[in-house]
Amino acid sequence: MKKVAIVSAYRSAIGSFGGSLKDIEIADLGAQVLETALASKNIPADSVDEVIFGNVLSAGQGQNIARQIAIRAGIPQTASAYAVNKVCGSGLKSVLLAAQSIMLGDNDVVVAGGIEIMSQAPYLSKTSRFGSKFGHITLEDSMLTDGLTDAFNDYHMGITAENVAERYQVSRAEQDAFTYSSQEKAAKAIAEGRFVDEIVPIRLKNRKGETIFATDEYPRLTPIEKLATLRPSFKKDGTVTAANASGINDGCAVLVLMSDEKANELNIQPLAYIEAYATSGLDPALMGLGPITASQKALQKLNKTVEDIDLFELNEAFAAQSIPVVKQLGIDPAKVNVNGGAIALGHPIGASGSRILVTLIHELIKQEKELGLCSLCIGGGQGISLIVSNAQTS
Repeated sequence: MKKVAIVSAYRSAIGSFGGSLKDIEIADLGAQVLETALASKNIPADSVDEVIFGNVLSAGQGQNIARQIAIRAGIPQTASAYAVNKVCGSGLKSVLLAAQSIMLGDNDVVVAGGIEIMSQAPYLSKTSRFGSKFGHITLEDSMLTDGLTDAFNDYHMGITAENVAERYQVSRAEQDAFTYSSQEKAAKAIAEGRFVDEIVPIRLKNRKGETIFATDEYPRLTPIEKLATLRPSFKKDGTVTAANASGINDGCAVLVLMSDEKANELNIQPLAYIEAYATSGLDPALMGLGPITASQKALQKLNKTVEDIDLFELNEAFAAQSIPVVKQLGIDPAKVNVNGGAIALGHPIGASGSRILVTLIHELIKQEKELGLCSLCIGGGQGISLIVSNAQTS
């Protein structure tokens, strides 16, 4: 099979819920990031065979958001495009699908990414089409129903985090300490400009003209003493709070993949290579543990152990699940989310898989490290993991 290279990796800054990205047209956001991903590496738009985007909250966006982004970014109409929904794993699944199509020779160049504007998730009325004969009409929050509620147990993702915390005896103090560390690392990374190389400044139009959005706006470094005063969000006697859970956010990330032969033909220096990947399933009530088996399977494919991996980007859905994932895999915490994770930076669900991969690749290059692993838990009880190598050290 063909060797797959990642030759470009960019993202937008992550917006807060109701923040800077709340009014941008979603296809415009995706197109701005995609245009930069191509132009920065002099990748001809007409070389792209397919465009794949992870996206979860699709109601009201119009047909096939991946196709909309592709056309708006100048990709020829002859290239195909589709969106994929694997909840929190969507943005990484798009990369795996892109890689598989290149390995099998179906495509030479594929754009993969993820996009989500949770601020624009609409309210739904399932009874309005044929009328309500009597009584109230209820509006359903599509973000809650389609993104944040377990379909099997009919409870919020936060309860699955409480289940994991109870199973592994993860204390509130441990979760708050993990949260403070993530926020501290993110604040330091932003202050030092460690994300600048991976972020595409987004042009935002408003009544006053045009502004630029280029810095993650969700991080908020809160004293650990104040974190301890917050009430549990999902269970009266629980340990999961609004602070030690990931945010509700907006953002986009894009990667360009191609065969190693195509990269040589186009004279493009790869950033990273796809080495191994895996997915897994488990009890939906314990969905936060998904990265454990998925990561173990990916490592086994490569005949590697966690000690062989230099950097990890593990999506921080909740501190309650992140802590046991790190412990059960036996990972050195110093290698995990060195610039902070989703608790600090935010979790635009369909985009997060691509976002953590973009960040991982750039950090591998900065640190001149060889191997990186990224992984996410997935609502409904799944996990997804990918191992990449730094092309500039291989």
